[in-house]
Amino acid sequence: MSLSLLGNAIEGPVTAAWRVPLYTERVPAGFPSPAQDYIEQTLDLNELCISHPAATFFVRVEGESMTGAGIFPNDILVVDRSLTARHGDIVIASLEREMTVKQLHLSPEPVRLLACNPAYPPLVMEEGMVLEIFGVVTNVVRSLKRGHG
Repeated sequence: MSLSLLGNAIEGPVTAAWRVPLYTERVPAGFPSPAQDYIEQTLDLNELCISHPAATFFVRVEGESMTGAGIFPNDILVVDRSLTARHGDIVIASLEREMTVKQLHLSPEPVRLLACNPAYPPLVMEEGMVLEIFGVVTNVVRSLKRGHG
Protein backbone atom coordinates (compact mmCIF):
# COMPACT_ATOMS: atom_id res chain seq x y z
CA MET A 1 0.00 0.00 0.00
CA SER A 2 1.45 3.36 -0.90
CA LEU A 3 0.45 6.89 -0.03
CA SER A 4 0.46 10.20 -1.87
CA LEU A 5 0.91 13.31 0.28
CA LEU A 6 -1.80 15.85 -0.47
CA GLY A 7 -0.62 18.63 1.83
CA ASN A 8 -1.50 20.29 5.10
CA ALA A 9 -5.11 20.50 6.13
CA ILE A 10 -5.08 24.23 6.74
CA GLU A 11 -2.29 26.64 5.94
CA GLY A 12 -2.72 29.87 7.85
CA PRO A 13 -5.87 31.05 9.58
CA VAL A 14 -9.27 29.99 8.33
CA THR A 15 -11.24 33.13 7.53
CA ALA A 16 -14.38 31.58 6.07
CA ALA A 17 -16.07 28.31 6.89
CA TRP A 18 -18.68 26.47 4.91
CA ARG A 19 -21.16 25.20 7.43
CA VAL A 20 -23.51 22.37 6.47
CA PRO A 21 -26.86 21.71 8.21
CA LEU A 22 -26.90 18.84 10.71
CA TYR A 23 -30.37 17.39 11.19
CA THR A 24 -31.54 16.07 14.57
CA GLU A 25 -33.17 13.00 13.05
CA ARG A 26 -30.87 10.07 12.38
CA VAL A 27 -31.18 8.28 9.07
CA PRO A 28 -31.99 4.58 9.47
CA ALA A 29 -29.92 2.18 7.43
CA GLY A 30 -32.76 -0.33 7.44
CA PHE A 31 -36.29 0.65 6.51
CA PRO A 32 -37.10 4.18 5.33
CA SER A 33 -38.92 6.58 7.63
CA PRO A 34 -40.58 9.94 6.91
CA ALA A 35 -38.03 12.76 6.62
CA GLN A 36 -37.93 15.31 9.41
CA ASP A 37 -37.20 18.96 8.76
CA TYR A 38 -35.56 19.82 12.06
CA ILE A 39 -32.06 21.27 11.85
CA GLU A 40 -30.17 20.84 15.12
CA GLN A 41 -27.15 22.96 14.22
CA THR A 42 -24.65 23.47 11.45
CA LEU A 43 -21.57 21.37 11.04
CA ASP A 44 -18.14 22.44 9.81
CA LEU A 45 -16.19 19.45 8.48
CA ASN A 46 -12.92 21.10 9.56
CA GLU A 47 -14.17 21.13 13.15
CA LEU A 48 -15.42 17.55 12.86
CA CYS A 49 -12.30 16.02 11.28
CA ILE A 50 -9.40 18.23 12.35
CA SER A 51 -8.46 18.80 16.00
CA HIS A 52 -4.98 20.22 15.41
CA PRO A 53 -4.92 22.11 12.07
CA ALA A 54 -1.23 23.03 12.19
CA ALA A 55 -0.29 19.37 12.72
CA THR A 56 -2.73 17.79 10.27
CA PHE A 57 -2.10 16.60 6.72
CA PHE A 58 -3.91 14.51 4.11
CA VAL A 59 -2.68 11.47 2.18
CA ARG A 60 -4.32 9.44 -0.59
CA VAL A 61 -4.27 5.65 -0.27
CA GLU A 62 -3.12 3.18 -2.90
CA GLY A 63 -3.45 -0.56 -2.35
CA GLU A 64 -5.73 -2.90 -0.41
CA SER A 65 -3.85 -3.88 2.74
CA MET A 66 -6.19 -1.90 5.03
CA THR A 67 -9.61 -2.82 3.64
CA GLY A 68 -10.55 -4.61 6.87
CA ALA A 69 -10.25 -1.27 8.67
CA GLY A 70 -12.51 0.44 6.12
CA ILE A 71 -9.61 2.05 4.24
CA PHE A 72 -9.77 1.51 0.47
CA PRO A 73 -7.75 2.59 -2.60
CA ASN A 74 -8.17 6.32 -3.39
CA ASP A 75 -9.48 7.15 0.09
CA ILE A 76 -8.07 10.30 1.64
CA LEU A 77 -6.74 9.90 5.17
CA VAL A 78 -6.72 12.74 7.69
CA VAL A 79 -3.50 12.37 9.69
CA ASP A 80 -2.63 14.17 12.93
CA ARG A 81 1.12 14.50 13.62
CA SER A 82 0.54 15.91 17.13
CA LEU A 83 -0.95 12.69 18.53
CA THR A 84 1.21 10.11 20.24
CA ALA A 85 0.72 6.79 18.49
CA ARG A 86 -0.62 4.08 20.79
CA HIS A 87 -1.09 0.34 20.48
CA GLY A 88 -3.89 -0.35 18.00
CA ASP A 89 -3.80 3.06 16.28
CA ILE A 90 -3.73 3.21 12.51
CA VAL A 91 -0.61 5.19 11.61
CA ILE A 92 1.32 6.59 8.71
CA ALA A 93 4.79 5.16 9.12
CA SER A 94 8.08 4.76 7.35
CA LEU A 95 9.75 1.40 7.82
CA GLU A 96 13.21 1.34 6.30
CA ARG A 97 12.26 4.46 4.26
CA GLU A 98 9.13 2.83 2.80
CA MET A 99 5.91 4.76 3.58
CA THR A 100 2.85 2.77 4.60
CA VAL A 101 -0.42 2.93 6.48
CA LYS A 102 -0.84 0.11 9.01
CA GLN A 103 -2.14 -0.69 12.47
CA LEU A 104 0.54 -0.24 15.15
CA HIS A 105 1.06 -3.13 17.59
CA LEU A 106 3.46 -2.36 20.43
CA SER A 107 2.93 -5.48 22.54
CA PRO A 108 3.85 -8.19 22.84
CA GLU A 109 7.26 -7.32 21.45
CA PRO A 110 8.58 -7.03 18.81
CA VAL A 111 6.77 -3.95 17.45
CA ARG A 112 4.68 -4.80 14.40
CA LEU A 113 2.80 -2.93 11.71
CA LEU A 114 -0.24 -5.01 10.81
CA ALA A 115 -2.28 -4.95 7.65
CA CYS A 116 -6.04 -5.23 8.08
CA ASN A 117 -6.33 -7.66 5.21
CA PRO A 118 -5.29 -11.32 5.69
CA ALA A 119 -3.65 -11.38 2.24
CA TYR A 120 -0.83 -9.14 3.55
CA PRO A 121 1.82 -10.27 6.07
CA PRO A 122 2.71 -8.22 9.17
CA LEU A 123 5.77 -5.97 9.08
CA VAL A 124 7.87 -7.00 12.08
CA MET A 125 10.53 -4.70 13.54
CA GLU A 126 13.89 -6.39 13.75
CA GLU A 127 17.01 -5.10 15.46
CA GLY A 128 18.65 -2.33 13.44
CA MET A 129 15.51 -1.46 11.46
CA VAL A 130 14.37 2.17 11.36
CA LEU A 131 10.68 2.89 12.03
CA GLU A 132 9.34 6.45 11.94
CA ILE A 133 5.75 7.28 12.82
CA PHE A 134 4.55 10.33 10.86
CA GLY A 135 1.11 10.57 12.43
CA VAL A 136 -2.09 8.91 13.56
CA VAL A 137 -4.95 8.47 11.10
CA THR A 138 -8.02 10.17 12.58
CA ASN A 139 -10.53 10.10 9.71
CA VAL A 140 -11.16 8.63 6.27
CA VAL A 141 -12.71 10.64 3.42
CA ARG A 142 -14.28 8.60 0.63
CA SER A 143 -16.45 9.47 -2.32
CA LEU A 144 -19.38 7.14 -2.87
CA LYS A 145 -20.22 8.68 -6.23
CA ARG A 146 -19.72 6.32 -9.17
CA GLY A 147 -17.84 7.51 -12.22
CA HIS A 148 -17.39 11.12 -13.21
CA GLY A 149 -20.14 13.61 -14.00
